[in-house]
Amino acid sequence: MNGSPTIEAPITFAQTTVVTQVVAFPWTPDQGDGTYRNPIIYADYSDPDVVRVGDDFYLVASSFNCTPGLPILHSKDLVNWTIINHALKNLPHPRYAEVQPGCGVWAPAIRFHAGKFWIFFPTPDEGVYVVTADNPAGNWSEPHLVQAGKGLIDPCPLWDDDGQAYLVHAYAGSRAGIKHRLRVCPMAPDGSRLLGEGKIVFHEPEKHPTLEGPKFLKMDGWYYILAPAGGVETGWQLALRSKNIYGPYEDKIVLAQGDTDINGPHQGALVDTPKGEWWFIHFQDAGVYGRIVHLQPVTWRDGWPLLGQVNGSDGGEPVLNGRKPAANCGVCIAVPQTSDEFDASKLGLQWQWNANHQAAWHSLSARKSWLRLYPQFTTQANLMRLPNLLLQKFPAREFTAETRIDLSAIQTNEEAGLIVAGESSAALAFIKTEDRCQLVLRLDGVEQFSRDHASPTVKLRVAVTAGGRCTFSFATHDDWVPVPLAFSATKGVWIGARVGLYSLSRHNPSPAGHVDVDYFRLI
Repeated sequence: MNGSPTIEAPITFAQTTVVTQVVAFPWTPDQGDGTYRNPIIYADYSDPDVVRVGDDFYLVASSFNCTPGLPILHSKDLVNWTIINHALKNLPHPRYAEVQPGCGVWAPAIRFHAGKFWIFFPTPDEGVYVVTADNPAGNWSEPHLVQAGKGLIDPCPLWDDDGQAYLVHAYAGSRAGIKHRLRVCPMAPDGSRLLGEGKIVFHEPEKHPTLEGPKFLKMDGWYYILAPAGGVETGWQLALRSKNIYGPYEDKIVLAQGDTDINGPHQGALVDTPKGEWWFIHFQDAGVYGRIVHLQPVTWRDGWPLLGQVNGSDGGEPVLNGRKPAANCGVCIAVPQTSDEFDASKLGLQWQWNANHQAAWHSLSARKSWLRLYPQFTTQANLMRLPNLLLQKFPAREFTAETRIDLSAIQTNEEAGLIVAGESSAALAFIKTEDRCQLVLRLDGVEQFSRDHASPTVKLRVAVTAGGRCTFSFATHDDWVPVPLAFSATKGVWIGARVGLYSLSRHNPSPAGHVDVDYFRLI
């Protein structure tokens, strides 16, 4: 496990201040000496986009079938990030009441225009939506459908100097039947609708296949579109430029893996700092850990943004560490939240449900400083099809998750426990039957280990080591008992593995019991 400093620092964003708890984080990018290491977020914040407003940076990411969706993170220096909100409570279609792996929110874009924040995002089966807010940590509008259509993905707006507005987007071949191309469309300046079909501005599949994820920028009279190509695991970052918004566009590869171990370095945000520096935030596909986030310096040369370590006029290669961006802030070390003592009136912002969620699934007021989970009825054998899985992202290459559960109110045919979730799943759960109570380990729903368990409370742990190898253990007091089986976590559909809690009923459509969770700590 990587060593990390102990942290207690105020983080100011918008008009709100949060003080982080004193904890030891399993991964910290800020080295405390004016340098940073990549990844700056060792967690699955896929397809990141960033906007700067004054001295503040705001990051948004894909959330797929998880809710609340569109996580918003804040930073003062592009290295230290904290979750401040979600822009989407639930997905805007009733079908998302059931788990829809790989569907939901794909690559979003965040912008600040006309005094408010805008996030344009696609759901590839429904179309392109927009939400807005005056304060990114406050209330966001309900999603508005800008353009209906299957396979319209990765939208990004641009408001031009003359007040005209445009939207660039890509296509998902699985829905649209076409791919490898980018389209620019005229858009109503209020972002409410597209005003025409626009034009395909780039399509060179032999040279740049799987072209997607475009981000719009205008500077010094040039229109730039930054877009990844070549595929998530093996691709590169492309920059396009033109003096005309509809092209023709010149192209240049500005970041590629080269001789590094950072595969597929692409898709993200080109952003400047108050000090006049430029940086690029992008993801790397890290398998079970999802799409983790990196930060690259930017060198402008001959009108092109070259990313990472640059030699000559060619595109760069990813850096593993370097000097932090110059910023108008002091030392403010932070990482996205993980542990939750359940002392607040709301769940920590790190938590997401596995589908559109309902308030009745849990309570933080029924028992002070405990999370109460109400079991939901299911006939599903596959736990990954449960909407009421309460999960968070893997936060580092190595870590341990621990929780303490009070089971005294659980009823017959109900169960609850700790779960590691991906395309495969592993759960260490407490199950009550008519004649006994058992602690059971299930791998993909198949029972691998069980033992009778009489105590009303139990502590559960899962230790994750490099590559996502998981080992469970349990304790009724202070002596931890390892479960004699290990499990290799797997990524989900377009997302990394997650860890969390669940409660269900197998035979009672109107469950009567509940379980209480004292804490959930990631160390």
